[in-house]
Amino acid sequence: MDASGRPVATAIVYLQANNGTQRLTARTDSEGSYSFPLLSEGIYKLRVEMAGYASANFGPCVLAPKETKKVDLILEPASVSAPKEGSPGTSSGISGAEKPQYFDEPQFTVAGVTEAMNPGGHGSNTVLSTTESLAKETASLGKIGANAESSTSRTPAASPSSRAAAEESLRVEAEREPKNFEANYRLGKMLVDDGKAREGLPYLERASQLNPGDYENAYELVLARSATGQYQAARTGARALLAKPNFAVRQQSEVHHLLGNIEEKAGDPLEAVREYQRAAELDPSELNLFDWGADLLMHRAFEPAIEVFTQGNRLFPRSARMLAGIGVAWYARGGYDQAARSLCEASDLDPNDSNPYLLLGKMQSVETMQSECVVARLKRFVGLQPENAVANYYYALVLSRQDGSQDANDLAQAESLLDNAVRLDPKLAPAYLQLGILYSQRGNSSKAISAYQKAIEANPQLDEAHYRLAQGYNRGGEKLKAQAELQLYEQLSKKTAEESERQRREIQQFVYTLRDGTSVSQPQ
Repeated sequence: MDASGRPVATAIVYLQANNGTQRLTARTDSEGSYSFPLLSEGIYKLRVEMAGYASANFGPCVLAPKETKKVDLILEPASVSAPKEGSPGTSSGISGAEKPQYFDEPQFTVAGVTEAMNPGGHGSNTVLSTTESLAKETASLGKIGANAESSTSRTPAASPSSRAAAEESLRVEAEREPKNFEANYRLGKMLVDDGKAREGLPYLERASQLNPGDYENAYELVLARSATGQYQAARTGARALLAKPNFAVRQQSEVHHLLGNIEEKAGDPLEAVREYQRAAELDPSELNLFDWGADLLMHRAFEPAIEVFTQGNRLFPRSARMLAGIGVAWYARGGYDQAARSLCEASDLDPNDSNPYLLLGKMQSVETMQSECVVARLKRFVGLQPENAVANYYYALVLSRQDGSQDANDLAQAESLLDNAVRLDPKLAPAYLQLGILYSQRGNSSKAISAYQKAIEANPQLDEAHYRLAQGYNRGGEKLKAQAELQLYEQLSKKTAEESERQRREIQQFVYTLRDGTSVSQPQ
């Protein structure tokens, strides 16, 4: 609470174990309350930050087994010079807008951007394309849970069946009472949330005119302008929010994060990554750290991405997507063992979450190396989701690629899994392709050719299926058919390579400097 005894909401509370094993954060609620449950015994220090106030500190504090302690902290105005640390209510005099005590200084600096470069080498295009695909899929995990950490909404949650009725009711209310701030705000936000930003924009603009000082509406207005491509207006609105006096740390962080999204969409990745970094420095939340790391990963700054994801894993050891980020970043650096280990750990945190398994499976689609943990996790995936075609396909893939260690039972099981995969999803072309490869290895050319044909029917752009079909025709003496398939393979391979290169050049690559002074434009 403040010096007058009033609760201080949305303050960030940091808890640090003296042995460095635990670093936790919490936010105070409307009553100024916070909680750190299930702590182990040990010695802890407590710190609270809030814009407009000096930080308050408490500790060291000894916590015995099964002991509960209540600690009340008083926040003094930032201008007040406080006594030294060590008891509740004391202050260090550091503004809440500064970097939290428990955020580690990054060991790198992003200095610029350059055109993306292709490392080249035998087979590198396939591996590089897979790496880029893994990076994109990992970055998309940032969308999961993002809404939970966005600004507090006054729009009540509604089931899909009732949203249309709620929208219509708000439209009627907003048109009947055009000066009703709440109706305009709630309708505008609902439309933005439903992907109708262009429709929601006029209502949010009207609400802004009615109450220019409302943070939530101003935030939603920036969001709507960004979603409709009005990036300059969105930037201006976001920076106006940051210029407000006594702006809460959480809200500052939230706006910096939004600015990062805006700059990324507007084509300024260098400014975007700086905004993501500032958001994480102000509030090292799981979302902020993950999106910062994901942006570094997308722009091929793999070492910095590993550093940020690792920091995030220390602060949020139960975050599966943070471990997934570590795994994909290590894979991009060529560290298969580290990648497999991290993704396996991610799958263990929530075995019902498909995402870590899918990343593992995609990694295995181009890797000949096998890890026992990967085989075990993909086996678990299909056990948990036997009706998932992709789960069946990925487990079959690892069973049939165990570097000559497969026995007849493994290959028979792989074939059964692939049969199940194409039954569940007749459009799953890679499963038909893998079936064809198994048949070919057994010398059953007719079944192999049939499987390759089905793969091409499911996906005519699958170049490897054309190549293997050409081989099958050639072995059967059908030279003209083989030549036709080879021509298709060469055309598709060239087209795929050109499209991959185009997409690659659209994503600029970060040039970063490590703390030891090494300047890196492309990981070697």
